[in-house]
Amino acid sequence: MHKITSNSVQYWLLVFFTSAFLTACGGGSSDSNDNNTPDVIVNAGPGATVNEGTTVSLQGDAVGTTEDLTFAWSSSPTLAITHDDTTSGVASFVAPTTTETLTYRLTLQATDGNGNVGSDSLDVTVLPLNTPPEARITYQPIDGFSNNLLPAGREITLMGDTSTDADATDADDPIAAYQWQQLAGVDVLAGVSRDASSITFTTPIRDEDNDLTFELTVTDQEGATNTQALTVTILSASHNVPTVDAGVDHQVFSGESIVLSGVADTTIPSAKPLTYLWLTDSSLEPDIANANVLQTYAVAPMVSTSQVLTFTLEVTDANNNEVDDSISVTVNPFPRSLINDTGVTRQGSTNAINSSHQGDYPGQDGQRGRDVIATNNMLTKAGRGEGGFDFTRLDNIGDEVDDTSQPWRCVRDNVTGLVWEIKTTNGDLHGRRHTYSWYSEENNGGYSGPLNPATPSCTLGNCNTQAFVEAVNSEGLCGFYDWKLPSHNELLSIVHFGKSTSPMLDTDYFPYADSGQTSILWYWTSQASVDGTNEAAQNAWAIDFASGNDNFLNKSTAASVRLVRAGR
Repeated sequence: MHKITSNSVQYWLLVFFTSAFLTACGGGSSDSNDNNTPDVIVNAGPGATVNEGTTVSLQGDAVGTTEDLTFAWSSSPTLAITHDDTTSGVASFVAPTTTETLTYRLTLQATDGNGNVGSDSLDVTVLPLNTPPEARITYQPIDGFSNNLLPAGREITLMGDTSTDADATDADDPIAAYQWQQLAGVDVLAGVSRDASSITFTTPIRDEDNDLTFELTVTDQEGATNTQALTVTILSASHNVPTVDAGVDHQVFSGESIVLSGVADTTIPSAKPLTYLWLTDSSLEPDIANANVLQTYAVAPMVSTSQVLTFTLEVTDANNNEVDDSISVTVNPFPRSLINDTGVTRQGSTNAINSSHQGDYPGQDGQRGRDVIATNNMLTKAGRGEGGFDFTRLDNIGDEVDDTSQPWRCVRDNVTGLVWEIKTTNGDLHGRRHTYSWYSEENNGGYSGPLNPATPSCTLGNCNTQAFVEAVNSEGLCGFYDWKLPSHNELLSIVHFGKSTSPMLDTDYFPYADSGQTSILWYWTSQASVDGTNEAAQNAWAIDFASGNDNFLNKSTAASVRLVRAGR
């Protein structure tokens, strides 16, 4: 702590009062006062020169016409002065941080009990005190390489942005300038900017290990500098191992595709070509489609409880350097499904739809679900059907038809339990070309629809959906009397999105579904639509079996109908 004191104030005051007494004795008139001596005499103390950050103690004093005095310190420019006891001239302040010499004028004002005021000032000079910065060089570690050991042919970035300055004037920007240079080794900084916080270069490829030495000089905001050097060893071409990434851990169900999508490379041209081998440690022995390519797949084995399988990708270069990486795949038992899959088994790439496995785009519909499990011959079905669909034919009294050469009247979906009407070609009640308007006296959204519009055509007096439902229930199709219009989700459940041609159904079980048309095949659902300009629902939802799209149609529209009943 730097102290500024006023030791001579008492002596000066004694001289003042003695002089006043002698003047009076000399015959001067008490009515006349030619003496300009102030009533309050203040001594702030001597000036001082201190370093930034120093605590400075102020110890001023004063004498007035009374013993009780009040003191007040002030500064120009402003300083944060600590002055807890104003009956004393003792105070302190901390010299501010600065990058240049500063001068402050401090004034001590004293007031006595009679209101008389006196003051005195002193100057304090604050000098900058700069601690040099600390240069630091860092780089992102590379897996498999110890400190300061780097592979050849690899892009490396040396960073200086962790360099610090203990007394920075701006903590967010402590370093004013960076300067890099290479001190030893093959020149790798040609054309590289050397005055940024980092440098990026490619390590050289040589027959022998070689050292590169770099130096970083940093300058802080006050002009002080510091330097750090770093030496790294670059491995020879023959000692560089390839890079490998076996992919990410994931989960699948039994029968689904386990995506084995590896990435491997080498920066050494002479180390190519690379060879690959996928291995697994599982006693379940999952079948790997092609173990000698980077991107392949395996079929998840059947399990009764969740099992974790490890797949390892081994990569060997032309110099017999070998490296490997592994992933863990959790195989879960396939749960009982109450909804159908989409029918999609093909997989997409950037510009094509393919029947082969596409490792670059994992998680596609064609790699997951009942459809791919069926493609892998690991899906147990009660009946038959394309992909993951599982259908059973029923005759006119509802019995199963196992002989595919025999006629059938209905189809049971063994996944959802729903039983579906099939169409015929003979023009009867279920004729393929019959169309109906949407009509329902209940659950109609405020408008039942037209009873008998002109456009639809059928064998009934009123060609609307409600009349058709009533007629089929009176008939007792397949021995059932609870047929209805399907909901949106029920009808969507039999759409075969894996088909590229119309109709999008498994036509082995749903023949004659095209109504003699191929462009649009609208089938009504039971659900009215709120879309439209009227408060009452003028429209109802339908599904197009030519495209798989859904939309709302005006209830007077002529569209096909496929009835359904709940089998479970």
